[in-house]
Amino acid sequence: MKIKALGHVVVRVRDRARAERFYNGLLGLPICARLDEGGFKMAFFTLGNHHDFAVMEVTGEGSSSAESAVGLHHVAFNIGTSLDELREAKAKLEAAGLEPVPIDHEVTKSLYFQDPDGNGVELYVDASDSWRREPQRVAQLQPLEL
Repeated sequence: MKIKALGHVVVRVRDRARAERFYNGLLGLPICARLDEGGFKMAFFTLGNHHDFAVMEVTGEGSSSAESAVGLHHVAFNIGTSLDELREAKAKLEAAGLEPVPIDHEVTKSLYFQDPDGNGVELYVDASDSWRREPQRVAQLQPLEL
């Protein structure tokens, strides 16, 4: 068996409608489907595949948002290849009341923030293909001035 690509990511949220406003309305992910049956309340988003990302409404009981808790740390979305694209995203996030943290990973330049349920989100631009020669380069972590 060989995994060929990431299929999709599903994030648990407390309010699907609020998550849709965030991921579709603010971040611009197109909604391709919704599920409202069998106890499931989900929204599916597409980036060109049948679905690449989804949110599933849950009660939130017993969950922990502690950084040390087991579970999803963040989901990352590529938004381009230029710092101007990243600056534009940062301005949009700040206008929406979020405080994104810019990080330079060398291979990518990133913004980290949380969705309304505290799930980690990363928006990034590709910045270098140095990882092709030195795979360890993906583990770089420096502050980024935007």
